[in-house]
Amino acid sequence: MRHIARRGVVVCGVAGLLAPLTLALGAAPAQAASCTTRTGPYQKQVEKFLGRPVDGRQSAADCSAIRAFQSKHGITPTIGYAGPVTWGVMDLMNKQKAVGKKPNRSGKCPTNKGRIACVDLTLQLSWIQDGSRLVYGPVPVRTGRDGYETRTGLKKVYWRDLHHVSSLYNVPMPYSQFFDGGQAFHSVGLSMWNPPGSHGCVNMTTKDAKKYWSLLRKGDDVYVYGRKPGT
Repeated sequence: MRHIARRGVVVCGVAGLLAPLTLALGAAPAQAASCTTRTGPYQKQVEKFLGRPVDGRQSAADCSAIRAFQSKHGITPTIGYAGPVTWGVMDLMNKQKAVGKKPNRSGKCPTNKGRIACVDLTLQLSWIQDGSRLVYGPVPVRTGRDGYETRTGLKKVYWRDLHHVSSLYNVPMPYSQFFDGGQAFHSVGLSMWNPPGSHGCVNMTTKDAKKYWSLLRKGDDVYVYGRKPGT
């Protein structure tokens, strides 16, 4: 079983660190892309999110601001187009911010388990609670892409490896805490909003993965629920 689990971990870890896929075949690398003059279908929403004048018309300044956002979060092609992927990331950020410090307002994550790590796939948020008391979070996470979804349900942390490295691909997976086969919490050097997602792991920033490592122990419960947008 451990052999099978570790093979799963390898796949999951590679997905977390691979360069983001281009959204269209033949799209140029972000560094070589030129700024588009096209007005996108979500132009006004994107302008508002970025604090730009909301006129619904693409400008050079709009394009520059959109490209900077796309580059920061690994959204390709990086051409400053206010399309559905860019707006989808921004919309998710708005929804995450609206949660505030009450991520379990719906009561979907069990409050009768003591210390538990909750993962809301719909909002791409995770937190640790003890009963109804919020211990840490919520923090943005990056879960499995379409076809490699992070599996839902009640699980337990069964293996922790602080300096885990994939033996097959030599990919580091710091602060790994495995809770379902090869699916684990671990840190990655990517934006949490980098599409399309992992191969099943719950990716976290180094700061958050380190905090989870300090708060969770082997045998602690993990509850994953919801559905990631686009899966």
